[in-house]
Amino acid sequence: MLSMKSISKVFKTDLVETHALRDFNLEVNEGEFVAVTGPSGSGKTTFLNIAGLLEGVSGGEYILDGVDIANLSDNKSAAIRNEKIGFIFQGFNLIPDLNLAENVEVPLRYRGFSAKERKRRVQHALEQVGLAARMKHLPSQLSGGQQQRVAIARALAGEPRFLLADEPTGNLDSMMARQVMELLEEINKAGTTIIMVTHDAELARRAQRNIQIVDGQVCDFTMYQGGANADKPHLVSDADKSDELAQATAEKVAS
Repeated sequence: MLSMKSISKVFKTDLVETHALRDFNLEVNEGEFVAVTGPSGSGKTTFLNIAGLLEGVSGGEYILDGVDIANLSDNKSAAIRNEKIGFIFQGFNLIPDLNLAENVEVPLRYRGFSAKERKRRVQHALEQVGLAARMKHLPSQLSGGQQQRVAIARALAGEPRFLLADEPTGNLDSMMARQVMELLEEINKAGTTIIMVTHDAELARRAQRNIQIVDGQVCDFTMYQGGANADKPHLVSDADKSDELAQATAEKVAS
């Protein structure tokens, strides 16, 4: 579904070149839930912006649903972004003077849907996140977790092929973060591909696959077996193998 090969991204000024991504390679299959981790400044946000067609690449190949993104015009890229991709951000980015239904409806107006179709999509999206009964409420009348659910509903109303989530629980306490994560897991089980950037190791472990980015490159990945993905295969990363080898060596020395 998403394939990046030898992607590079260079930001240039008159005096400095900053290599945000270099020889970046990643494939995400339809229906996956992928968590992206890594230290600050490692290139996670740049990767997410490129994946979401918000930025172009300096080199390499990006194929999305069989389409070579690098060769598309800005208008074509925008059309694909609006049709296939939903965004969830750390800040809820809700319009305070609009009620929940109106907030969810805003992107649909830009896409030119009829009033009937907008109403159907808004209703369905708010039902998915459990807030249909509060659609006339203002954002200020909701908790932080509920506001993030509205932001998720806004993304879902576009019926995207996959969601890009940038620290979606960063502004929430631990209980609300778990609730939002459970909602994302439900959305993923219904068939939506999710790529989530997070600093929370516990939440990352609940995804099917954990990608670690360091210095603009994918340096490690792990597929998890526990938690919400108990039926998924388990692949031990190189770092885990090193830990296991060290533990086995220590046990031999002790014996």
